[in-house]
Amino acid sequence: MRRTEIAAFLNQKGGVGKTTSVVNVGSGLTILGKNVLIIDLDPQGHLTSSLGIDNGQIKHTVYDVIRGETSPKDSFITKELGARFSINGRDSRLSLTVMASNLEMADAEMALARTPDREYLLKNAISSVKDDFDFILLDCPPSLGLLTINALTAAGKVFIPVQTEYLALESLHSLKNVIESVTRRFNQDLEIGGLIATRFDGRKVLNRTVVEKLKERYGVLFLESMIRENIVLAEAPEQGKDIFSYRPRSYGAEDYLNLCREILDGNSPADETLPAEQADELAGNSTSLLNS
Repeated sequence: MRRTEIAAFLNQKGGVGKTTSVVNVGSGLTILGKNVLIIDLDPQGHLTSSLGIDNGQIKHTVYDVIRGETSPKDSFITKELGARFSINGRDSRLSLTVMASNLEMADAEMALARTPDREYLLKNAISSVKDDFDFILLDCPPSLGLLTINALTAAGKVFIPVQTEYLALESLHSLKNVIESVTRRFNQDLEIGGLIATRFDGRKVLNRTVVEKLKERYGVLFLESMIRENIVLAEAPEQGKDIFSYRPRSYGAEDYLNLCREILDGNSPADETLPAEQADELAGNSTSLLNS
């Protein structure tokens, strides 16, 4: 029986690579043989637009699903990864399933505030499709309001992207308190899956110093796979692509695939993932992958 991992990606500070991480972890896990649903809970809809999904493609949003106005499956958008690949002589494509967001979500905090069991709306809404996926990734808003609490109540793990600067150290304490509060009140199964260092530049003393402090303070919660500063990670959303489709041989693609493998090490037996040679082929380390 499939065991679904629901993971929220959260940081109340903007610009830390949260949405970038959801898009590329989702794509990387797909490359590694997993069936992935990603949910955009941010009213700004950055994840939705990062994947090149425009309003004309959105029939129903995650907000419609939370309100019970449509079923999760009716809101699904299939996003093909923009690369062809060949395994055993067969051309095919990989795809993500997306639940999109738009500015209608901006009313969610106030509109849902008086709804009974409002903290469990997302968890209940996706319960009917949960078992259809190996991973469900939640892109939280850059705030600690009702939508974020819904994500943490639905999730089994929360991953925290952290930019390697001193302000990150200060914000983590309050964020950890919020997670602990949700764990006590709404979701005793919630745990921190890890801290993800983003925009890391090993040439900078500041970055290296912050990483050492994070390791000292958080120990094994600090994931070894750090995301290096790489301009193509900022360029890919402008093209509506994940990093593996946009620049499969970049540092960004390499780092996110390593992060996905590290995440899988804590979730799935090794024999459930795609063999390493095939995964590397799909990620762009083989000449058989052609950009479309």
